[in-house]
Amino acid sequence: MEKLRLHGHEAFFAGGWVRDFLLRRKPKDIDIATSALPDEVRRLFPNARPIGAQFGVVQVPIYGHTYEVATFRSDDAYLDGRRPSSVTFSGPEQDALRRDFTVNGLFFDPLADRLIDYVHGRNDIQRRLIRTIGNPGERFAEDKLRMLRAIRLACDLGFTIVPETWKAIQSLAPEILQVSWERIRDELTRILTGPAPALGLDLLRDSGLLRQLLPEVEAMCGISHSDKESATDVYSQTRAAITLLRKPGAALAFGTLLHDVGKAAIWEQDAAEPIDRHAEVGARIAEDICRRLKMSNEDTNRVADLVRAHVYFSKVMEMRESALKRFLRKPGFSDHLELYRVNCLSSRRDLEIHAYILQKLEEYRDQLNAGLLISGDDLIRMGYSPGPAFREILRTVEDLQLEGRVRTREEALEYVQSAFPLTGGSGSIERPH
Repeated sequence: MEKLRLHGHEAFFAGGWVRDFLLRRKPKDIDIATSALPDEVRRLFPNARPIGAQFGVVQVPIYGHTYEVATFRSDDAYLDGRRPSSVTFSGPEQDALRRDFTVNGLFFDPLADRLIDYVHGRNDIQRRLIRTIGNPGERFAEDKLRMLRAIRLACDLGFTIVPETWKAIQSLAPEILQVSWERIRDELTRILTGPAPALGLDLLRDSGLLRQLLPEVEAMCGISHSDKESATDVYSQTRAAITLLRKPGAALAFGTLLHDVGKAAIWEQDAAEPIDRHAEVGARIAEDICRRLKMSNEDTNRVADLVRAHVYFSKVMEMRESALKRFLRKPGFSDHLELYRVNCLSSRRDLEIHAYILQKLEEYRDQLNAGLLISGDDLIRMGYSPGPAFREILRTVEDLQLEGRVRTREEALEYVQSAFPLTGGSGSIERPH
């Protein structure tokens, strides 16, 4: 800031940092708005990197941190519902007026300890309101993602969206599909993993955005559980469950949101059909939703597995020891257990099985942490040909290991040679009788 000032440029802290500072929240990254043009910023800071030079944005690494420095600008027409077709470098007031919400349109001069407010943002922060700068229809038409961002800000800050801004969201909700799914995914993730996911779901539903983005979730409204003791519908129970999560990651948040999504699908197909197979149906739906949201393969598989496996908990007390141990050593089991916990609490079921599992996790801790005694590479070295039989052999050996009947690598190899003998030197396996 001092360097920019010494060279004759205006420079202020901008946007979210100022908002959080006024709210006495721990501010995140500091963004700097300046009258200096991008080339001038790069001349003053030789290590600077242009990340959006056409929009006047430069990254400046200094003293172990990286700051985004943006030239004051006015935006020309938004032709793609995301970004301006071009920009005109301007002054601080014009820069504030082109921003999205009043709470994000403030500047702060740390050298003079002075707030610069062209948009009455301080008043809206004091009144805890989310309001667009200028006409809400125009602001949302420029970038449709701002509709989701309004909801996310309301949830993060505990603010209320003012009526004129809210009506514009409801009116323009169908146009959210003009936004890329990657950007939609990121905003939904921040809502679901934020401090008020239930409020976020309600705002998404009441605005009409949920119907556009996740119609499978809205379909859960009014769908009753198979459990006759449940007084709530599937949506309400899911809403309660996601509120009870403790600092979830994206996969757990979406897994909880979608864990009963199969019930609505089965109900629509045949309301008289038992819905005890809803988890498998739901896993397929969840996978489709994750693909739509452009999630990574890893997160997609984790979400689908959370949905598929959540019904297994009701059967743990009937499982044989090896099956229980295999279940407890599932990848990411802590997320499975957390989903089961909030599922119980939100449907007013006791935590007897949850306590039983915690006991077993402690009892089996050493065995659960132990690696497999043999691998597919071992089987290849023994002369077995890769194929479907690998999984059968490795699963059988793992069961014996978990049951304590095979304890060493040597015992495991000896068992394989005995139980799955090779035939004719071809690598094929003689099935055990």
